[in-house]
Amino acid sequence: MLNISQHDLLISDLFKGDLQLASPPTVYFQLQEVIKNPNKTIADAAFVIEKDAGLAVRLLKIVNSAFYGFPSKITSIDRAINLIGTKELQNITLATIVIDKFSAFPCDLLSMGDFWSRNLRCALIAQGIDRYLGSQFSESIFICGILHNIGQLVLCQKLPELAKEVGLMLQAIDESTAEDEIRLETNIIGFDHFAVGSALTELWKLPPIITDSIRLHPFPDNTDEFSEIASIVRFADCSSKLDGYCGEGGGEQLNISATDMSIIIDQAYDQFEEVFKMFYPV
Repeated sequence: MLNISQHDLLISDLFKGDLQLASPPTVYFQLQEVIKNPNKTIADAAFVIEKDAGLAVRLLKIVNSAFYGFPSKITSIDRAINLIGTKELQNITLATIVIDKFSAFPCDLLSMGDFWSRNLRCALIAQGIDRYLGSQFSESIFICGILHNIGQLVLCQKLPELAKEVGLMLQAIDESTAEDEIRLETNIIGFDHFAVGSALTELWKLPPIITDSIRLHPFPDNTDEFSEIASIVRFADCSSKLDGYCGEGGGEQLNISATDMSIIIDQAYDQFEEVFKMFYPV
């Protein structure tokens, strides 16, 4: 917990002296180095994963789940890479590591199961939307959906009293919206959790599409390079709330009819239970 005046607080203060939080996911970057090296092979990428037997088992379970729906069982990391590609393997590795990393942090204000449940629903819905729109962001949309609220966990861990104040005030608002949450965080803390999340992923040196999709989340009118993927995740985030209301017209703001949007959400929910157990084993 930080002992610092709210008025002097900077986002960078949240990461000072916390090597566990500030350290990037090692295996992800080891994979990245292998993928970028033209002299490395699929076997080299598989070796990076297989050094962590627990991670390898988890990834094989995910590849064999409803998330991919392959007709026959995949029994090796090499085979998994051949089927889903190195980029996809890298992203599901990142999702798995980050979920494990943050679920181990103390946070009395949030249920980790509920938090990751909502964000996985968001990721699956965002993936369905992107697929409907032509799969422009197929390599990044799922991980962007998983990580877009990561700043909430940082605030919960580093600024629990202020985060609790935000939560209590949010509960006092009938049918509160994402805009209410952003406003309260900014007024009480000085910045919102999306700014924190984008700062963390930038610190970890994750791809700009991940960092900017988080940074742009509070700005629906923004037209920067990654504003479109931010819009998809923003609407998927709203749709992922069990009591969420996304405004009149629903997915029509993304040129998706209400009927088709309903189908996308239903398909995501059909996948959810099995996929959630793979990423967040109890």
